[in-house]
Amino acid sequence: MNGRSPLEVFLVFLKLGCTSFGGPVAHLGYFRDELVVRRRWLDDASYANLVAVCQFLPGPASSQVGFVLGMSRAGLLGGLLAWSAFTLPSALLLLIFAYTADAFGGPVGQSVIHGLKLVAVAVVAHAVWGMARTLCPDRQRATIALGAIALVIYLPTAVGQISAITVGALAGLWCCRGITANTSGHVDIALSRRAGTRLLLVFVLLLGGLPILAVIWPSHVLELFEAFYRAGALVFGGGHVVLPLLEARVVESGWVSPEAFLAGYGAAQAVPGPLFTFAAYLGALDANLGGVRGAAVALVAVFLPGILLVLGVLPYWDHLRQHRFALPLMAGANSAVVGILAAALYSPVWTSAILTPSHFLIGATAFILLAAWGLAPWIVVLVTVLASVLLGVG
Repeated sequence: MNGRSPLEVFLVFLKLGCTSFGGPVAHLGYFRDELVVRRRWLDDASYANLVAVCQFLPGPASSQVGFVLGMSRAGLLGGLLAWSAFTLPSALLLLIFAYTADAFGGPVGQSVIHGLKLVAVAVVAHAVWGMARTLCPDRQRATIALGAIALVIYLPTAVGQISAITVGALAGLWCCRGITANTSGHVDIALSRRAGTRLLLVFVLLLGGLPILAVIWPSHVLELFEAFYRAGALVFGGGHVVLPLLEARVVESGWVSPEAFLAGYGAAQAVPGPLFTFAAYLGALDANLGGVRGAAVALVAVFLPGILLVLGVLPYWDHLRQHRFALPLMAGANSAVVGILAAALYSPVWTSAILTPSHFLIGATAFILLAAWGLAPWIVVLVTVLASVLLGVG
């Protein structure tokens, strides 16, 4: 088999898609072990540079990294195969869960569903804790996060979330001027600056044009695509941050119930691969489209903006990252992301799941298993669901 064949890329990322538990940070560790250390597709400096690009941009960082690595190895087809192989295992599992969710109607089923909601509390709390330690290590960035919490709580819409990120980025210009970063390493992809500019233009046109097109040409498929595209375009800081953005759109619109939303989010913790595949579950439950078609529309829409952005920015990155404003802006935006996620931890996650002392005990146990014991999320899911069933939680 050709060492740079698309088939090699597909098989390597299919293995990663079936075994990469633990969220985006863990995924990046799996990628490094498999592709930098074992297969030597690139060196550590180049890999760190690529990760920096993807963390700088909105979107699912691990999927963006995977797409670019596949593309650098086997061209555009390699990028598409890397994304497909890494994404489809978890998307299919969540699609199956969407089809079988109605089977959880009895007391045991309700305990299972509520157990998944309690897992969501623990996972989001763990994400907030970990991100706060990394992204808000000083008083200035912690204050930006607190301001974002206030904005989102008192303006609980997508406008509040966008405003929080914007204000946080601008605050970062003043508060985070001392940020520095590694400037070595390079990832080579066959993409010119002209092509990158066109991809960025497509990203902007879709972000601004889809809402207008949905008004001019009413279509639920278009409305669904726009909702998930916008969520994917505005997510800084990893897959967990997509929770408040999607909840604000699919739950408040009535497309998906709050209970089904949190149950699916809990189930997403038990599967490998990117958390953005939660979109496939939500699309499958959509009241108007639903099924495989809804899942496919949501899945493509939520991943597309991140791919367009990273491919558009990468040809310019070596120059962009030298700019003195780039890293402070991103540091402020990331601090705001922590605040947005903390607000989501309170509502809808905590308020919908923690209703009794037993709920709190199970949720706290799940958090300790994640944070102190370091257990894999899928193990925590199993333990939490089992505890919920044994205690008759529901």
